[in-house]
Amino acid sequence: MALFGNAHAIDPAQAQQEYARLLGQGEQVHAAYLLIRDTILFTDRRLILVDKQGITGKKVEYHSIPYKSITHFAVETAGTFDLDGELKIWISGDSVPMQKTFTKGVDIYEVQAILTQFVTR
Repeated sequence: MALFGNAHAIDPAQAQQEYARLLGQGEQVHAAYLLIRDTILFTDRRLILVDKQGITGKKVEYHSIPYKSITHFAVETAGTFDLDGELKIWISGDSVPMQKTFTKGVDIYEVQAILTQFVTR
């Protein structure tokens, strides 16, 4: 599952309020990134992908990925000519990784640290 575009960080408290209906009781958003119209949420329980579809974006698909389903992941830092960082996540049962591109302004090491914190539990 690859989504195109570049992500940038958004305030976790804002994401907590905006996506409160998706969250379980006591579930907390630790980091959130906006990717054109889509959103990536890192909660204390799972990774949530919010995929807005169609021209208007009124139709929305929500992917919930428990951290225990992530078999491994990789990060690629920005370079001299390629200014974006990339995150690849392999989900158990899928041979093709999910890929996300992050703008130069996003600390890809922070994204990696968040995943490490939750995947290794």
